[in-house]
Amino acid sequence: MTAGPLSGVLVADFSRVLAGPYATMLLADLGAQVVKVEGPQGDDTRSWTPPARGETSTYYLGVNRGKRSIALDLRDEEDAGLARELARRADVLIENFKPGGLGKYGLGFDAVRAANPGIVYASISGFGSGPGAKVPGYDLMVQAMSGLMSLTGDPDGPPYRAGISVFDVMAGNHAVIGILAALRHRDATGQGQHVEINLLSSALTAMVNQSSAYVAGDVVPFRMGNAHPSVFPYEPLPAADTELIVATGNDGQFRKLCEVLGIPEVADDPRFARNAGRTANREELRPLLVDRLRTKTALEWFDLLVEAGVPSGPINTVDGGFAMAERFGLDPVVAVGEGERAVPTTRHPIRFSESALTYELPPPELDEHGAELRAWLAGKDDRTVTDGRAGEDGDRA
Repeated sequence: MTAGPLSGVLVADFSRVLAGPYATMLLADLGAQVVKVEGPQGDDTRSWTPPARGETSTYYLGVNRGKRSIALDLRDEEDAGLARELARRADVLIENFKPGGLGKYGLGFDAVRAANPGIVYASISGFGSGPGAKVPGYDLMVQAMSGLMSLTGDPDGPPYRAGISVFDVMAGNHAVIGILAALRHRDATGQGQHVEINLLSSALTAMVNQSSAYVAGDVVPFRMGNAHPSVFPYEPLPAADTELIVATGNDGQFRKLCEVLGIPEVADDPRFARNAGRTANREELRPLLVDRLRTKTALEWFDLLVEAGVPSGPINTVDGGFAMAERFGLDPVVAVGEGERAVPTTRHPIRFSESALTYELPPPELDEHGAELRAWLAGKDDRTVTDGRAGEDGDRA
């Protein structure tokens, strides 16, 4: 295995909470050196408890491995100067202040680019840098304002938010994509650029078929519980003990489903032979499937259906999700750090045949690397952070 694909890339992380820290954690996993710049009180998520591991929020632990922390008060000119020096040395700067918020500290895009023409400067906001710039960008707001909540929940009940801050995570992923593309552009041209990501745009593209229903079909979709508007069966169906997800995306899979259930004649019924018919006649088809599914447990059907090539799965709690990943040999948990500092975290989702992923630094304590980083930034050595230890003469952290 070679070094991480982003080895040698220095990231100045001025973000906090979720979208930005999630993006920079992914970059750190890929080998980038990430310096997490926090205010004197630290990232907000440090105090988001319960749950906690010891005295540290598991929320914070989940998105901050692989980083070095320095606490800087940008209202203090000496600290702001160190922040500007970090930006001058960085390959990537990522921030999620309100649009333009870093400008008053000499850390806006134009100022940073003037000192560092190759900088890839990524900004994450809720609603862009135009008329929506003053609107706070919280995921729950975006779930509501984008229309996602109108699609989530029982048809006769209230709208619901997703169980995670789904668009923060989407925006973090989009930030990584934008940063990697901009680094590719810089490698080809020598030019850095400003990469802008906003949660609302991430939300609208992430709603894929529901967005397209409106944009291309002039149809405003509404919530259907766990049903799919265009495919059936593609929802939970009750087995003997609990519900089982059955997701037949084509006619061949539906025929296999019927064969496993012992009702092959149903696949030949003109009402159900094609997906359009199954979707239109779902109320007639559902009881035929449920009658057979109730004869075995969800896990019994899962094994039989997967063996036959029919997409299905039990509805697990989170612990069951990790157990399933273990069953499939995905090794979903990786320990970061050593000894008492070792923290179990969720493994990076990408695997490379040649490049290594990095799981060396546990989520840092507030200002854990502050002294070393201050010495490095105050020195004349422009080399990037390499190994987490102060080098000779204090010129490297």
